Amino acid sequence: MVRRIVDQTLDAGAANPAASSATATAASPNEGRTVVAIAGDHGGWRMKDAIGAWLTDNGYAVRDCGTHSDDAVDYPDLAQAVARLVADGSAKWGICVDGAGIGSAMAANKVPGVRAANCHDISSARNSREHNYANVLTLGSGFLGKALALQIVGTWLDTDWGAERHGRRVEKISAIERSYTGAPGGKDR
Repeated sequence: MVRRIVDQTLDAGAANPAASSATATAASPNEGRTVVAIAGDHGGWRMKDAIGAWLTDNGYAVRDCGTHSDDAVDYPDLAQAVARLVADGSAKWGICVDGAGIGSAMAANKVPGVRAANCHDISSARNSREHNYANVLTLGSGFLGKALALQIVGTWLDTDWGAERHGRRVEKISAIERSYTGAPGGKDR
């Protein structure tokens, strides 16, 4: 059910070109703002909502991929929705919250072009951006309080990707991905 809702939400513009072009020409309240896609499962949606409010208050545009209640949902579906928006360029960054953050990172990292990092403190947030060029952040609501989670998000977003020596290493990660996906520069399987 979640997959159907996510696909309908993400594909709505493609299904209705008139609405899509009207949206493109109309002034958007998000125009010029960096878009961050967010999601949280039944264990992380409250923290996800707090992060969404913080992002909005700090000038970001938010694409909320769900969920909005304690009803059980599958974190891989939500992580994929966020990762898909980052990979296709609809969102610059993504943030997923589940109980531990690990499963969402694993799921998001299956989407080509995504480098998701599960961060649990300020140092891991900074390192994931500076050294690994992370474009999706995952958090564990069972391990983090709201205040620390917001500090991690702020640090993660404020940290630029690092120097060329890190870029060379990240390119090696991308080359590994291409060798398994058949993407340009990789092997066809």
